[in-house]
Amino acid sequence: MKTLISVIAGLAMVGAVPSYAQQAWKPGPTVQFIVPAGPAGSLDMVARQIQKIAIEKKLVESMIVQNKPGGALAVALNELDKQAGNGDYLMTLTTSLINNNITGSLKDRTFDKYTPISILFQEYVGLIVHQDSPFKTAKDLIAFMKKNPEKLNVALATSLGNHIHVGAALPLQIAGVDVAKVNFVPYKSSAESVTQLLGKNVDVVAASTPNFLTAMKNDKLRILVVGAPTRLSGDLSFIPTWKEEGVDVVTTSVQGVIGPPNLTKEQIAFWGNALEQITGTAEWKKFVGTRGWNPNFIGPDRVNAVMAEETARIQGILDTLGLSKNK
Repeated sequence: MKTLISVIAGLAMVGAVPSYAQQAWKPGPTVQFIVPAGPAGSLDMVARQIQKIAIEKKLVESMIVQNKPGGALAVALNELDKQAGNGDYLMTLTTSLINNNITGSLKDRTFDKYTPISILFQEYVGLIVHQDSPFKTAKDLIAFMKKNPEKLNVALATSLGNHIHVGAALPLQIAGVDVAKVNFVPYKSSAESVTQLLGKNVDVVAASTPNFLTAMKNDKLRILVVGAPTRLSGDLSFIPTWKEEGVDVVTTSVQGVIGPPNLTKEQIAFWGNALEQITGTAEWKKFVGTRGWNPNFIGPDRVNAVMAEETARIQGILDTLGLSKNK
């Protein structure tokens, strides 16, 4: 099975000059960065880190972060729709743009109707259990779920069909579990999911890597597995990957930057170069690394192909789960 990582590797051209290297356009005095979520969350923190470094490096004169949560990204995309061709507007690109379209919560809004500019990093999903759980490894969990897929409650945030749901269901499906029978239970946040696990009200929590940093500090929790291609670095290096557990899969979600429809080559070139400079700074690498994210920059020349591969992968598992509404 092809994965996001294989697509990235296949598209990489060592020593090649990016097609967006030439620039003949610069943004106006104030750039607007739209975040499809409220303040203080991970999407907001990423945007504000971009804002900070872009201003410090004098890539822009000013950048304003606008929080536009709601409507399964629709509220934020409505703002972007009004700015066709305007290179002074950017928005957070997340895997949710794909998931929400497939599940029908976001109508007629696909990434290719806008201008994907870059992927900034990949985030991985894994599974957490209580220390009292009989499942000491992911292999233990798989063995049980293959025989009893309906007997466990798997908690996740924040909605069925999202990247966390996909990140949990895909490896289980590949391992032979009938995931259509698994009881996936959505909660308002990963913090709430973990609270339910601590109270033994659920059996497993599916969560993304930033939440592992909190979970690992609690001696009542055990992180079983992560969907990274290789072991994570630093404090999370003790977590086995799905591949180590015998399941050949990488479960990622991506975060990047997208622009309004109909941006010019010059506008795309500017932002591709600017974002590559931002992600190359020591400040950015530290910011990303402390959250368990993989700082793998993908520029305008490759981002559409990666998003298309992500779409095919997500479509397949959501079809299996019976959550696809876009056919």
